[in-house]
Amino acid sequence: MTPPRLSASTWAELAARGLPDGVRGPAVDPAALTVGQVHLGIGAFHRAHQAVCTEDAAAATGETRWGLLGVTQRSPRVAAQLGPQDGLYGVLTTAPDAPSLRVVGSVRDVAFPGTDTARVLDAVAAGTTHVVSLTVTEKGYRRAPDGGLDTAAPDVAADLGAATTELTRDDEAAALTPIGMLVRGLVRRYRTSRAPLTVVCCDNLTDNGTVLAGLVGQALAALPGSDDVAAWVGSSVRFPSTMVDRIVPATTAAHHAEAAALLGLHDEGLVVGEPFFQWVVEDDFAGPRPAWERAGATLTHDVAPFERAKLRVLNATHSTLAYHGALRGHATIAEAVADQDLEALARALVDEDVLPTLQAPDGMDLRAYRDEVLERFANPRTGHTTVQVAMDGSQKLPVRLLGTVADRLAAGAVPHAAAAAVAGWVAYVRAASSGDLVVGGRRVVLDDPLAARLADAVAGPDAVDRVLALREVFPAAVADSVAFRDAVSAALRDLSPLPAGR
Repeated sequence: MTPPRLSASTWAELAARGLPDGVRGPAVDPAALTVGQVHLGIGAFHRAHQAVCTEDAAAATGETRWGLLGVTQRSPRVAAQLGPQDGLYGVLTTAPDAPSLRVVGSVRDVAFPGTDTARVLDAVAAGTTHVVSLTVTEKGYRRAPDGGLDTAAPDVAADLGAATTELTRDDEAAALTPIGMLVRGLVRRYRTSRAPLTVVCCDNLTDNGTVLAGLVGQALAALPGSDDVAAWVGSSVRFPSTMVDRIVPATTAAHHAEAAALLGLHDEGLVVGEPFFQWVVEDDFAGPRPAWERAGATLTHDVAPFERAKLRVLNATHSTLAYHGALRGHATIAEAVADQDLEALARALVDEDVLPTLQAPDGMDLRAYRDEVLERFANPRTGHTTVQVAMDGSQKLPVRLLGTVADRLAAGAVPHAAAAAVAGWVAYVRAASSGDLVVGGRRVVLDDPLAARLADAVAGPDAVDRVLALREVFPAAVADSVAFRDAVSAALRDLSPLPAGR
């Protein structure tokens, strides 16, 4: 029999009886919270990471103004999950020894742009909102090959048209992109409260705050008559850079069963996270903010060393294990890192190619960090799948891996382990595009914004040449290196063919 669904009333009944072992509730009373932060992209990662930290920060200071309005992206699914639960959801922590569950109450409302754009824009504009944050994934920023905003894309153009209307009056059209939503909200805020605002990007983009500020500036420059708004943004809106880290795998039926056994309630909004948590935030705010440093975050004047170490050590290794692991039939990252050949490739990537390009952040031992990363990947309870990590490679590799390649080439070295990582991606793209890749009993379909172009590029014998010619992915400094091209080609030849019957 399905247990009762998590909600404010069922949680209150459970708490009155006494919480089960391994379960704890919200750090603050959800009913006491008012919305002071709008979050664009309320997926699993945000709910397991920043939303938890924000709740703990509010608890540490006794403030009640840091409730969250979460905004979904293309689907109302999260709104449908959390609405009937009064915003409550559980975070199942998958420690190697025993799981634990925490019910989080910092999300006070969830909106879907398809029907709730006006409500979101009003919230962004409200003087009581002090922070807008984002986790929309790399592809959500709608960047063109040159890194700027893709203003030619129809959905971006439509949002810019609505933002132009917002200069003089409210436009009720549904926002189609996160940047469009943000820019329209900023314009409406200028027309109404003009209160200072901090916009916090939490996605894996190098120097993400500066990147986001540039995209917003480009969008405003495309709006006729927006000079005053742009000047206000320049003086009153801050875009601090951040680095985030917590492995948050897809929630499975097994996770739901485990959580229900702990909680005694059914939770449609359940998310899963590893025990590790890290958030580094540039200390550059326009106004009030949650005391995140009281909840485990690091406030610093320079995020770059932390960010670069994480992207190049953790994220690049994660992607490498995902592509090579899937090709070997490993369903999870834990299985991939337990493969001695792949663990050796991961260590070679870090030791030979990545570490020579890094400056260690204060207090960080990079080799110890490498070992910690591999230990985290090896946690079998995390359940992070290779196919999940492998998605959107054309967006991820430039920020995770290709900077390392460019730096090593500039130093006169050929990064052979990084070349093997790229070869793994090419082989993965080829196998998934042709329908030959089956992982965990399921046929893998290539999930990438450039899927059609990638499938065409890898179809012939000159796959490496054609893939490296994709300037949206490979910068000239990498693509034009004959030594690197040869290294990728050699690594691709050395990859074992897919096992028969796969």
